[in-house]
Parts: sequence; structure tokens; C-alpha cells
Amino acid sequence: MPADSKQPQPPEDGAAAGAGPTSLLLSHARLADGRTVDVRLVGDRIEAVGTAGSLAPVAAGARVDLTGYLLLPAPAEPHAHADTAFSADLPGPGSGPVPYDGEEVRRRATEAALLQLGHGATALRAHVGIDDGQGLGPLEEVLRARRSLHGLGELLPVAVPRLLTGAAGADGRALLRDAVRRGAVAVGGRPDPDPDPAGHAAVVLEVAAEHGVPVDLHTEGGDPAWLARLAAMAGELGTGVTIGPCAGLARLPPEVAGRAAERLAAAGVGVVCLPQGGCRDAGSRGVAPVGLLRSAGVRVAAGSGALRDAANPVGRGDPLEAAYLLASQGGLAPEEAYGAVGAEARAVLGLPEVRVEAGFPAELLAVRGERLAGVLSLAYSRIVVHRGRVVARTSAVREYCDSAAALDLPRQARTKRPPGPGGPRAGPVVRS
Repeated sequence: MPADSKQPQPPEDGAAAGAGPTSLLLSHARLADGRTVDVRLVGDRIEAVGTAGSLAPVAAGARVDLTGYLLLPAPAEPHAHADTAFSADLPGPGSGPVPYDGEEVRRRATEAALLQLGHGATALRAHVGIDDGQGLGPLEEVLRARRSLHGLGELLPVAVPRLLTGAAGADGRALLRDAVRRGAVAVGGRPDPDPDPAGHAAVVLEVAAEHGVPVDLHTEGGDPAWLARLAAMAGELGTGVTIGPCAGLARLPPEVAGRAAERLAAAGVGVVCLPQGGCRDAGSRGVAPVGLLRSAGVRVAAGSGALRDAANPVGRGDPLEAAYLLASQGGLAPEEAYGAVGAEARAVLGLPEVRVEAGFPAELLAVRGERLAGVLSLAYSRIVVHRGRVVARTSAVREYCDSAAALDLPRQARTKRPPGPGGPRAGPVVRS
């Protein structure tokens, strides 16, 4: 985001102003089951779904023609790092700590959220360190970014302390409780570097129980004994527990990893894997054993992890890329892969289920393409709907020079433009 660009402002809420709920008609959209439909949105819900051409917009409502687009429930981002995003090129990464100037953290967090919103993620869980010498400062800035993004997408900050046990962890315990009071929507932790990983997890679960918020722990998951203790503790907690990225599980013997996965499943612990790479709290760049976890009944979601920071300087933060990697390298069917960034990701975040059916939340993503496999391969043009409004739009156009070798490609149109000085004539235009 350029330094002189304006922060997004909360949109006007028509219902609050007495103007009634907004309405939007999405016409001629293709669904994953092959049907072509009209979808009418009123307020933040899907009001009706009918055959193409059968629905009319509500009076004064807007209309978007989705001919050529596949309409899907919007994905969510279950594992991002808002405080370190886009810090790879700043002084510090690789040679020292990431700079945590307040305005800079807020700018990076906002830019990261907008990038991932443009990719389609209408909700984003952002992990924020709270005891790396900065106290709650970075969390306060991410909370400000959350408020500025109201109406565009949901930024959900998670407070992540490093040490929680013994005398050295006293400050971390106090900060964690204060972070929840300040507005953190979940509590996190980093059990692996703590001298007492089980005690670390116990503190996090205790704070979560006190405040009724979910838990999201960073762990490699390479210690089956610790995972067993975590599962036992989590089974007694009334709120959701998620762990990730759990790449260490893939390095355990299959029978050992299988038993650990069964304990996690029985306790209702979800796992977020990172197909695009690691994050600053991960000890390796591997990926959790998705097939083994799913076979054991564990809810597995996929996140992006590092977004152009020291842990992954080329991170894209694109949920469709995470799904693509699960399908191309993880052996999942396209529908299962998209479910990991869609329904499963929303579930681990505690968000309501989304279907393209009447009565469900109007959280939708339209991607140019006809089938899900093609969308995961070439997901360029996208239209993002949050709370019944189009909040982001990306349009990709590829042009080829005019030549006898040009192919008659689908969705191709020729444009006539005067040739530039010494340049080729404009030829076929392919919209992707």
C-alpha cells in the first residue's frame, strides 16, 4: 500500500441509517454442482437462489452479471501473521528483530488484510506476538486496523505470548489476560520454546476458559507425549482449540502419528496446516500429514502463514494457492482442497457455515472459470462479497500480439487498437 494512500473507512450501514438493508442480485452464476443460477442477497444473508433469469433484484438493488464465473462460499484465512507481514525488506529480518513502530505495524496489518481480502478471504485470523519486547503495542495497532476494516472484512487478532511458565513467564501470563480484555478474540501460545510446554498450554487453556475465547497454539507437533497431554486438557475446555502448523507430525512414524491424530480428533482439536510454507514460529518448512489427520477424523484447515516476512519472503497470502497445493501435492480432490480453506477454515475460526443457499451468510467468492479444478489452476479474476456487498474486485486480462499462430481460445475477443511506435498490433485478448 503506498504511503500516501488513504485508510479504508467503514461503509455506511443503510439499515442503521434507516434506509433498510442493501440488496444485490448475482445473475447467471455457475455453482460447483454445475447449475447456473441467480442469487439474491438482502442485507448480510442470501435471500433466494433460483434458476438463471428467474430472480429480479429488489427495488433499487444492484446487479452483478456473473456469466463465466464460478460462485463459491468465501474462503477464510485461519493462520496469518499481521504484525510481521511485508517486513522481509525492512531493516531487521535476517539480522535482528522486526521493527515494531506503531504506525508501521498498523499499515502492514491493513495492507495484509486487504491483500488477502482481494484474494477472497473475508475473515482472517491474525496472530500477534505480545511479549517480544513490545508488550501489547503491536496488538493495539492490529486492533486499530481491525476497526478501520469494519465492513470490508473480519480481522480477528490472536494474542501470542512466548513464555508463560515459571518466574520468567509471569509477565507473559499478565499480558495474555490483558490482551483479551483489550480485544483479542482468541488466545495463542508457543509451547515448543517454553521450558514446560504442557504447563504453557495449561496456562493458555486456563485463560481461554476464564474469558470464553478460543485457543490457537503454534507447535510443530513432533512430540506425541505432549500432544496426548494437550488432547486430554483440551477435551475439558468448552471453547475450540486449534493447533498448527504441526509439520513435526509428518516426521513421526506413521503408527505414532496416527495414535496422536486419533487423540486430537477425540478431543475436538483442529489442525491448521501451511501448504505455502512456514511461519516465524515454525521450526521447519514441512507440511502436516493432511491425509493421516483427515483419516483419523481431525478437522484440517489450511492457512497461508508468513506473508513476505523473514519466514517466507515470497508468501502470497492466497487461500486458493493453499488449496491448489493441497490438490497438486497433498493428494486431495479439488473439492476437499477448497474445503480446507473454506468450510474447514471457517469452522476452526468459529464462524457460521456458508452455502450458496437461501438463509446462509452472504460471504461469497466468484472466480472466472467453469469448474473448481480449473479455478484452482488459474484463479485470476475474482469478485469478493462480504455481508452482501461487493468489497473487492480483481480483473485479469492477458493480451497476445496478432499473429497467424494465435489460437481460437475460449472467452477470447479481438480488440482493435492502433499499433504503438514499432510495436505489434493488439491481438487476441483472453480474460482469466
